Amino acid sequence: MKISLILAHPDSKSLNHAIANVALETLNSQGHTVFFHDLYQEKFDPILPGDEIDRDANLPPEIEKYCNELKESDGIIIIHPNWWGQPPAILKGWIDRIIRPGVAYEFLEGDKGEGVPKGLLKARSAIVFNTSNTSVEREKGVFGDPLETLWKNCIFGLCGVTQFYRKMFRIIVVSTKDQRRKWIQEATDTVLQFYPRG
Repeated sequence: MKISLILAHPDSKSLNHAIANVALETLNSQGHTVFFHDLYQEKFDPILPGDEIDRDANLPPEIEKYCNELKESDGIIIIHPNWWGQPPAILKGWIDRIIRPGVAYEFLEGDKGEGVPKGLLKARSAIVFNTSNTSVEREKGVFGDPLETLWKNCIFGLCGVTQFYRKMFRIIVVSTKDQRRKWIQEATDTVLQFYPRG
């Protein structure tokens, strides 16, 4: 299988990086082809230029590469922290530039953009791993868990991905080494469950 693995965290010593590394190792050990991108390391430009908005826009080669990899992917894994109930800006920019019409979705004939688009992604499954310093009670009771809505409904559900799993690891700031080891093992087990050798 071909799997897109996208990491968005600026600190190479973060739990996010540890999860991304173990996901990459696990996918490779199962014989999958992995399109791995550490957006901060690659200095991904998150700013969507106006001339990229149209479906038939002439895209820069590096953006076209990301788009082609996403179109080819059988599965998707996204790893990022919860910052203000949102992904980091660099990942939001990746969404803006890569989850685009003609790649991830299209509007049906006669629809000028006011309706519900048809999902185009080949991937049937997606995993999102998040880290947070907010308790589950506060996240759901006060904030309504905006990341669940964003990834499950606004992005993957809309783009045709039918199987979705998201795990929030918390509370990072007071976690122990033993707790982090357990979280990394949980991430490993999840990746193996969704993407076994095949």
